[in-house]
Amino acid sequence: QVQLVESGGGLVQPGGSLRLSCAASGSAVSFNTMGWYRQVPGKQRLFVARIFIGGATDYADSVKGRFTISRDNAKNTVYLQMNSLAPDDTAVYYCNAAPFGPRSYWGQGTQVTVSS
Repeated sequence: QVQLVESGGGLVQPGGSLRLSCAASGSAVSFNTMGWYRQVPGKQRLFVARIFIGGATDYADSVKGRFTISRDNAKNTVYLQMNSLAPDDTAVYYCNAAPFGPRSYWGQGTQVTVSS
């Protein structure tokens, strides 16, 4: 039905930047919210940022001032610009998209590793 494909992950030095992208395809649908979560093995998946269809945003305290979320509604694509990256940001980052309804969809995740 709905497929979310993340891209842009990789290895970056502390203090560096990465830009993640997530494109939705496979179904004609509008998403009320699109966002990003991250997870370390053995730990709970945690909220990072989300953006509503009208442009309002919300960020986890741990990334405020460093990460910026944006979206292109016409392309059903959400982005996450990550600056001033630190080793604690190392995780698998998952894209999430929620239509106007109770369910949501997840991407397969993309690995972000911050290391010198």
